[in-house]
Amino acid sequence: MNNQTETLGKKRNLASDISRLSKDYMSVVGIILLAIIFSISSYLKHGAQYFMTLQNWTNIMLQSSTVAIVALGQSIILLTGNFDLSLGRNVAFISAVGALLMKNVGMNTGLVVLIMFALGIVLGAFNGVMTAYVGIPAFIATLGTQYIAYGLAKLLTQATPIPNLPASIGWLGRGYVLNNIIPISVIMMLFVYIVAQFVTSKTKVGRNIYALGGSQEAAFFSGINVKRYTFGTFVTAGILCALGALVLMSRLNSVAVTNGQNYEFDAVIGSIIGGISLAGGKGRVIGTMFGCIFLITMFNGFSQLGVDPFVQDVLKGIVLVAAITLDVVRNRKKA
Repeated sequence: MNNQTETLGKKRNLASDISRLSKDYMSVVGIILLAIIFSISSYLKHGAQYFMTLQNWTNIMLQSSTVAIVALGQSIILLTGNFDLSLGRNVAFISAVGALLMKNVGMNTGLVVLIMFALGIVLGAFNGVMTAYVGIPAFIATLGTQYIAYGLAKLLTQATPIPNLPASIGWLGRGYVLNNIIPISVIMMLFVYIVAQFVTSKTKVGRNIYALGGSQEAAFFSGINVKRYTFGTFVTAGILCALGALVLMSRLNSVAVTNGQNYEFDAVIGSIIGGISLAGGKGRVIGTMFGCIFLITMFNGFSQLGVDPFVQDVLKGIVLVAAITLDVVRNRKKA
């Protein structure tokens, strides 16, 4: 009897380990499968290999870095059971302010960078105050911020692109290390994710963030300052928006109101594919990085195969719904 019980226990533990691994590293497996599928498809369509090249994968990682940096803020907010709809437009507004200060005012680049981070903190703090202290649902509060940021970006730029930014900012998004192989923006992406993964998995702050997502009421009665932690996650997201804005404007060497467009939804897709739950309190933030790389890899492959951009928008919507459905099913099984 004891042997049967022990065997059953081992099988359950194995099933649990497999389930956890499939959730945490599903996006990594997906990236590998996409690489194989698009490599074959690219060769069959063009008669040559264009997908599995160093240049193409560098482009994929460059595009992924900006999305993933912003998505990290979204994933931290999702862990608390909240949501931020303003991230993409915040990127556009912060970029517009930075570009105007550098080009029209001629302000020192270092000072502009500080102002951009300050703006990110202000935007995040506004969302945090509205959500944590005023009590407005995060969905509504951040939707309002989205419209405010987008309107201000259009007012500042008159909806006209600002090209040819100063060279002093170019190294951030277009610089490379190790004989021009690894982009600096990719290193920055890896750095912020390593730090975030350590904080969320190895520190008291991280444990409290997960506790908020599990149950805010239980977290409150266990002595956690729910409002302060909620506020802090939105401020963190604002700081990451500023970093994403810096990297994006540097990489594109221009700023437009479309900078960061739909990043908030790309961040959600990347987070869920990477294992973060919309219900809060579940998942590892490092998975969000792989989820974003998966998303960018998929649409890079579609572009190489000549899939119509409008069709790609439809496919992105399908991926979003599929990712949320998968999250709901996973949570239902655990319940």
